[in-house]
Amino acid sequence: MESTYQIYANGGVVIRKSRSEEEEYFCAVVHRPRYDDWSLPKGKQDPAEEPLDCALREVLEETGYICNPLQEIQSTSYKDDHGRSKLVRYWLMIAGEGRFTPNEEVDSIAWMPFHLAKDAMTYDWDREVIASAEIALGQLQLD
Repeated sequence: MESTYQIYANGGVVIRKSRSEEEEYFCAVVHRPRYDDWSLPKGKQDPAEEPLDCALREVLEETGYICNPLQEIQSTSYKDDHGRSKLVRYWLMIAGEGRFTPNEEVDSIAWMPFHLAKDAMTYDWDREVIASAEIALGQLQLD
């Protein structure tokens, strides 16, 4: 069966424990200067790369954090700036060791409660992915 997508990409909703009593987890959102947008860390899949491997690589490149994937969550599909059809698969991930360093692709990262992260997103499809991550997190038994 032939694919209907011209571009495949993968990414993550990266979470970490909050120090706040009001919120248990925060998620990472990234600012991309090229598009001047707030989005989720993601990127294009290499031809021989597995989707989850791509997601972990892209998240590391854009956030600086080595992550532990928990489960796949909602995917998105849309037309990119060049009119190409794009499928992006996402995983809920827990941030491990690492540290953000601004780079050409991402110049800022913010850790926010889910409700603020959804408000900060430039694109509706990212809001839907964060909502999907929030539901998935609520169903998992994490320490």
